[in-house]
Amino acid sequence: MASGKSGTRHRILEAAAEIARDAGPGNLSLDAVAAKAGVSKGGLLYHFPSKASLMEGVVEMFVETFGETLAERAAPRKDEPNSLAETYLDLFIEDHDCRKPPPSGLLAALAENPEFLKPAGRFERDLLDRMKLNASDPAMALLVFLAVQGVRSASLLNLDILTDEEVDLLVAKLKALLAGS
Repeated sequence: MASGKSGTRHRILEAAAEIARDAGPGNLSLDAVAAKAGVSKGGLLYHFPSKASLMEGVVEMFVETFGETLAERAAPRKDEPNSLAETYLDLFIEDHDCRKPPPSGLLAALAENPEFLKPAGRFERDLLDRMKLNASDPAMALLVFLAVQGVRSASLLNLDILTDEEVDLLVAKLKALLAGS
């Protein structure tokens, strides 16, 4: 069970991510986050001495949460070829099908300081390397990774040009290619 301190920190990070997602990164203020998290501004500043440190925390939370989910879901099939790419694709499908909004906290962090995205970049690079090592064809892992990143990036930037049918077609083709490689 989380301690009070870490529980409060997590609540603050969740509140910041929710505000960035729902109201847009430009509306992310320390006052709004404190109110949403149910803490005083002083309480927020105890955990995050600046908006910059809060944004850095949001990125770290996103990377950690996604990494844990991916590892947990991939674990039962970790020794099967393509299992990591398939799990990555499955998580994308779940997010897309349930209309899970993109992690706008990443945009807020980018606006605050591009350096804050470096942990996300390192995580993505490591993930791609692991997907390629696990793949029967490393080019297929790269294709899956880039296709998912492309759709997610377009969504993050509010450039959803693909219809649901086109996303379904893309996913079906990627699954078929993974199964055949």
